[in-house]
Amino acid sequence: MSADKIMTSDGPPLGDGGKVVLGFSGGLDTSYCVKYLTEEKGYEVHSVIVNTGGFTEAELKKAEAHAYKLGVKTHTTVNAVKSYYDKIIKFLVFGNVLKNNTYPLSVSAERLSQALSIAEHVQHLQADIVAHGSTGAGNDQVRFDMIFNIMIPGVEICTPIRDLKLSREDEIAYLKSKGVEMNFEKSMYSINKGLWGTSVGGKETLNSNGMLPEEAWPTQLTKKGNESLELGFIKGELYKVNGKTFTHPAEAIEELQKIAGPYAIGRDIHVGDTIIGIKGRVGFEAAAPMIILKAHHALEKHVLTKWQLNWKDQLALFYGNWLHEGQILDPVMRDIEAFFENSQQNVTGKVFVELMPYRFQVTGIESEYDLMSNRFGKYGEMNNGWTGQDVRGFSKIFGNQTMIYHAVKQTADGK
Repeated sequence: MSADKIMTSDGPPLGDGGKVVLGFSGGLDTSYCVKYLTEEKGYEVHSVIVNTGGFTEAELKKAEAHAYKLGVKTHTTVNAVKSYYDKIIKFLVFGNVLKNNTYPLSVSAERLSQALSIAEHVQHLQADIVAHGSTGAGNDQVRFDMIFNIMIPGVEICTPIRDLKLSREDEIAYLKSKGVEMNFEKSMYSINKGLWGTSVGGKETLNSNGMLPEEAWPTQLTKKGNESLELGFIKGELYKVNGKTFTHPAEAIEELQKIAGPYAIGRDIHVGDTIIGIKGRVGFEAAAPMIILKAHHALEKHVLTKWQLNWKDQLALFYGNWLHEGQILDPVMRDIEAFFENSQQNVTGKVFVELMPYRFQVTGIESEYDLMSNRFGKYGEMNNGWTGQDVRGFSKIFGNQTMIYHAVKQTADGK
């Protein structure tokens, strides 16, 4: 795990049960898992929390203290923000990936990064068992299980919430019986925050009709009026925001989120097909991701050729769907990433964006690689690179086979 910053500290010694690495968030499900695995199964539990941009330092410290209070042997914090970008987000930007033309794959991409880090921690500790708090109703159970089966074959996968078919009420009753103190108030909305967006689930998303109310969104509208924004891309990656240069694109994403988030930009409802075959709805807010994807795409439309754009669109559709379904380790993903990477050689320049409450607009680009060059003509006005006679000949040849088809058909039909 050399690419990630790791903080590990030892807690009180436990019994001699099997060694378990538990993906930990500090919420109800993973809190239940610690108590169940230590007290009912007699396991030695090592919790690991993988930060992909959704935790503050204070929240991480609070989660660590909570883990030790529950009874873990060790607790480890993995800072995976930069590796999350390098391994996954970068290619979502290169592909301009939006699931169902709507969703920037905020949670699905994040879960894969977390699963990979947890698997590495299992190898590091040479654990016998890996555990996660997924239920049996969603996509995450498949993503975690599949990554673990591939990365750490032979390590037993333990999922108490899924296997015991526990309700939230069951978990609360159990933890209370063990004297666990935490906020058991059932929140109306389930919120998952990360570098590449925040998902919001609630009663309005459980049915086919309904929009999340204003108070449900984690980032409230606090900015009014218009604000001009300048984004600087180098070979497809965001390195500059309003002239400020960052050493890593993840830092630029965080800066852009601070600027654009208060405009309540990037809110929407995603409707999609789950891996297990049911339809689902989830709200999300993703100001920085949506602006980056649209700005990057605008720059690409100026600097890439027609067929580069065409093939990128086709590959991006498959890439996004396959990543959503947890297949990040399929070697075909490396092949597509190589194509994406090569396509970005000229995707360098500035993109200008206008921010407004609830929306934004890309107003233009500047790039040395801009193919919309006046040296070769102005669309709809004047051509400098060809003559009218050239176009007459080209038009005749370009439609020649279709002309032959219609002539032959007309003769064969007796017309």
